[in-house]
Amino acid sequence: MNPETIGAVSTNADRRARAAGRAAAAVRDLHPGYFAYVMATGIISTGTFLLGPSWLSVALLAAASAGLLVLAIALAARLVLYRSSVAADIKAPDRVFGFFTITAGLDVLGVRLALAGHPLVTAVLAAIAAVIWLILTYGVPASLMLARAGDSVLGGVNGSWLLWIVATQSLSITAAILVPAWPSQSSLLAPVATGLWCVGLLLYLMVVALILLRWLTVPMTPATLGPPYWILMGATAISVLAGARDLALPAHISVVRATAGFVEGFTFALWAFGTWWIPLLVILGLWRHLRRHWPLTYEPTLWSVVFPLGMYSVATLVFGKTARLAFMHPIARVMLWVAVAAWALVAAAFLARIARHRAEPASGPPAPSGTAAT
Repeated sequence: MNPETIGAVSTNADRRARAAGRAAAAVRDLHPGYFAYVMATGIISTGTFLLGPSWLSVALLAAASAGLLVLAIALAARLVLYRSSVAADIKAPDRVFGFFTITAGLDVLGVRLALAGHPLVTAVLAAIAAVIWLILTYGVPASLMLARAGDSVLGGVNGSWLLWIVATQSLSITAAILVPAWPSQSSLLAPVATGLWCVGLLLYLMVVALILLRWLTVPMTPATLGPPYWILMGATAISVLAGARDLALPAHISVVRATAGFVEGFTFALWAFGTWWIPLLVILGLWRHLRRHWPLTYEPTLWSVVFPLGMYSVATLVFGKTARLAFMHPIARVMLWVAVAAWALVAAAFLARIARHRAEPASGPPAPSGTAAT
């Protein structure tokens, strides 16, 4: 074998080793909230399904489905190979609620598939999401309350805690959207949908109180004022969509008759409060990036900005139709294109980051302890 061939083989081997090292590091450091990509892409696909263009909706549906598959494989590999990294995330109050994006991602994609005429797939995804939600909804708060020696978790409270509400309301939406497919099960699905909406509403009030307490008692820094705070608006938006879906349930169901007035009134209040959040969140973002010069670079939590924008559009459209509020339709259309633009910017930043990493030399094999990256 001549020297040129040996050199080429060695170069290819080095490239494969670097690629394997990068893949292992990506799995080890997988952010708990990365399924927000599926949430963001899935809800914008739903928005473009309802408002057009249809080709964009199909493309985003394919991207969301592919993302779910890749992330599910990466998460499974992380659970097997890097359990210490997963354990570190579970013990971190500022990261553990990111796992709720798994439930929300499955449900948001399931809703889009139901609109496309695949309720059975939606039911399967919702069943998996429900199991994960049950584990997290009791395991996470129990671990924060019972497994800590004495230090306060208040410093770890951030916008990601609201993913608890997002996941809960996503289950409410899937339960409601499955009623037309299985009307014989409406007496079960309708109370589940309405009950989960009520649980999500009360959880929102509780978690927002904790966030405001944290803002008033712990110093605010650019590092702590991250993209997940946009879920303050996203949680209200998905609650609005869940409320609208509950209002669309058959009126003869007793739980629908008993709660219709309350659900409609509080859903409008949530829509108004979510709208109120938007300027404040923009101001906080400008303070972070312009006043405090925090670099505007890609981070996984940026998908937590895209999702609320898309959800606000869809929720405004659906609730406006359900409550016959015509002024909401143009707002929904404008916000949909804001969400599409935000998705494109974050996706471009993600691809640019991948390109930079491919050009960089490998940093060595992943550390066995696997401290999760932010």
